[in-house]
Amino acid sequence: MRGLPFEYAIRNLGRSPGRMLMAAGGSALVVVLVVAAAGFVRGMDDALRTSGDARNAIVLGLGSEESIERSEIPMRTPGILAASLRGVATVGGVEAISPEIHAAMPVRSDDDGVGANLLIRGTNPEAFLVHREVSLTHGRPPTPGADEIALGRLAARSLGFDPPSMSIDRTLVVDDRPFTVVGVLAADGGVVEGEAWMPLSDLLVVTQRNTLSCVTVRLDAPDFRGVQAFAATRLDLEITALPETEYYASLAALFGPIRLMVLATALLVAAGGVVGGLNTSYATFAGRIREIGTLRTLGYGRAAILRALLAESVITAAAGGLVAAAIARTLLDGVAIRFSMGIFGIAIGPGVLAGGLAAGLLLGVVGAVLPGWRCLRRPIPEALRAS
Repeated sequence: MRGLPFEYAIRNLGRSPGRMLMAAGGSALVVVLVVAAAGFVRGMDDALRTSGDARNAIVLGLGSEESIERSEIPMRTPGILAASLRGVATVGGVEAISPEIHAAMPVRSDDDGVGANLLIRGTNPEAFLVHREVSLTHGRPPTPGADEIALGRLAARSLGFDPPSMSIDRTLVVDDRPFTVVGVLAADGGVVEGEAWMPLSDLLVVTQRNTLSCVTVRLDAPDFRGVQAFAATRLDLEITALPETEYYASLAALFGPIRLMVLATALLVAAGGVVGGLNTSYATFAGRIREIGTLRTLGYGRAAILRALLAESVITAAAGGLVAAAIARTLLDGVAIRFSMGIFGIAIGPGVLAGGLAAGLLLGVVGAVLPGWRCLRRPIPEALRAS
């Protein structure tokens, strides 16, 4: 059985530039939607999965296991915990116990007025002993009493500082009080990158609180029975304890419906793109029925003609998909998305791009096979008489 040369499919691409651009545009739209949705889900999953340490325990208010921001525990809890708990890790003779306040507050730049709701974490220097994944990429830690603050990389971008190092020495307004940015935080893509850190004493003043949100403890070994027993026996403190990884895993489960909604929306819009692509393909192939009949008269079989039509469609879809993948990688990768735990970035990696390109190629295959086979089923005399 003779097959049509590959050059036949290439030459036919330029016969109708308008239709080719419409087909490529439909594929590009599908690829962008799939990549954006997959990048959204991957970014959220990565932020929650990389957050937390297997040796860290969180002590927080009873009944607030799903939200540290709602938690309140007495200020004396860290001292009691240090005196009562064995197995706490020490670095240079300093116990790795971090009292913290987590508060979501509006923050705006004093330069251009760009603002965002950020999760602000009040910490002491011991926080860096507990949260080992957190590091300073630029600047230094904020000094208590000096109205200074440090921004996570994604938090800085959400406030218009790109690259984040541009935020150093800029002024941010928190609750009508100016703070100078002195450092930029990184945390391997974790939720800390969407937060702002300020000294615990300063945040106590800003929020007018006299309680903590939580105490994070780093243990010598991932054995949480001691800290959980402490929480269970100190009924006067009204606290509970859980592994840090378990807390972020529960958050990931909590946001499961959001991920499903994003994926379902992308699939529905992509399905609309497939239907639109089919309509375009039917219109394109319907105008070539006489050409198809002539090829069959010359001895080319249905399979050979279908392969040529499939090549045209796949090449067009691949071209649109590659352009869309390049645009998505350039414009969407790292875009900051706000959610209740702070900010995470859309993550468009090789796997996400491969999935988007596969969706575009699938559109090219479906858009050629169904309309092409319908045209090929017509008898040769009827096809030759088609207008």
